Amino acid sequence: MATKKLFLIIDTETTINDNVADFGAILCDKSGNIVKECGVMIANFRSEELFYDKSAANIWGKAGLIKRTANYEKMLDSGQRMLASVNAVNRWLDRVNTEFKNVTLTAYNLAFDLDKMQNSGIDTSMFSDRFCLWQAAAGIHASSKKYRQFILDNHYFNNRTKFGNMTYKTDAETMAHFVTGEYSEEPHTALEDAKFYELPILVNLVKRRNFREKVKPYSWRDYQMKNNFSA
Repeated sequence: MATKKLFLIIDTETTINDNVADFGAILCDKSGNIVKECGVMIANFRSEELFYDKSAANIWGKAGLIKRTANYEKMLDSGQRMLASVNAVNRWLDRVNTEFKNVTLTAYNLAFDLDKMQNSGIDTSMFSDRFCLWQAAAGIHASSKKYRQFILDNHYFNNRTKFGNMTYKTDAETMAHFVTGEYSEEPHTALEDAKFYELPILVNLVKRRNFREKVKPYSWRDYQMKNNFSA
């Protein structure tokens, strides 16, 4: 009997020192049924500030840092999050690998999450089968006529840069809105982002036969307004 195919979706929120502050993971089947989940703050890096950009005026700016830090304190106080060590996270990953076979690792911008987990000592090397959810979504949807019309209808464009470039959005919040037809603001907390944004994107993609053949490395040059929309 064939082993059931499962997907391990991982998301991380990081510190100013490029370590993992908030770790989220869900193990699910292709229909989106969740088998296991993990959402913890990493105790090893508790003293480090969350990542922020001094020049940003949005959630990633200084004001956003204060709000996000306060939100995590509330999550810890309410029991929505617990503190766990890197070793505890690695034990959880080991248990997943031992208990389940045929598991594929994925994340929305997998390279980013892998880099931050490596910095932090979180080991996912046991999951050799992996692909980037963002690259898959981009390859299947982002250049389609339907998606580009969706971008126009919802004004999903990034700000114009000083070099005159303006990309249209392919981030998880935008892509989840596209595949579900429902909009909500991504909280940028690891477990919640994985469950409510990346999971529906995955379920949408795996319905397609050979979807991994369409995985396309992301390049901002492919998503310029001037090259994809005409008057």
